Amino acid sequence: MPEQEDENLITHLEALRSTLIKCFVALGIGIIPMFLATPYCMNGLIKIMIGDNNVSLNFFSPMEVFILQIKIAGVLDLLICFPYIARQIWKFILPALYDNERNFIKSIVLTSSSLFVIGVLFCIFFILPLIINFGISFVTTNINAVFGISNIIGIALWLSVVFGLMFQFPLITYSLIRSDITTYTMVKNKRPYVFVGILIISALLTPPDIVSQLMLTIPTYFLFEAGLFFAKDVDKKS
Repeated sequence: MPEQEDENLITHLEALRSTLIKCFVALGIGIIPMFLATPYCMNGLIKIMIGDNNVSLNFFSPMEVFILQIKIAGVLDLLICFPYIARQIWKFILPALYDNERNFIKSIVLTSSSLFVIGVLFCIFFILPLIINFGISFVTTNINAVFGISNIIGIALWLSVVFGLMFQFPLITYSLIRSDITTYTMVKNKRPYVFVGILIISALLTPPDIVSQLMLTIPTYFLFEAGLFFAKDVDKKS
């Protein structure tokens, strides 16, 4: 028996090693075309953020834009390769799951990916232009807006990831109630604490301005309410 357990452990470790190698190879192959596409993606992102405002972005060191393009290429590479990576991870854990667990996790993976993409798009097309316009509103005849490209793109990348993650709230609420970790009534009664918690998390994850904090807090709380609404029927059935 111990020998059989050791063989099973070695088999699982080999499968995990093979999965990780495939994921890293996919990322390595994808980084080159993503780096070539980065200038077009960066220009498109800047146009969406700046809009019709007469604002120029500046860089202050020779390698600044190049390093920034590498960061953007890494993020794009991860996003493009995510379906393949998720498929490899799925194939690794699939044999250990029951049929009902497979269906539940499959639905969670698809829903989580969709919510993440929606969160990123919501941030890019609505939140980032709003933040830029809010900053530009302080421009006067004696005060000019001079933005650094690393700062602007860095905020854009960070907020996009943050919004994608925070848009997972309805899925988290639904999963906790469906898994019987908590109940619908208990979560409903804790609404004030949930709102305060979301507000604190938003303050920690966003730049120190009230606009971006509220723009993350408000949709996240409504998403929490959506997850609570869909979990209501699940709680009744259980």
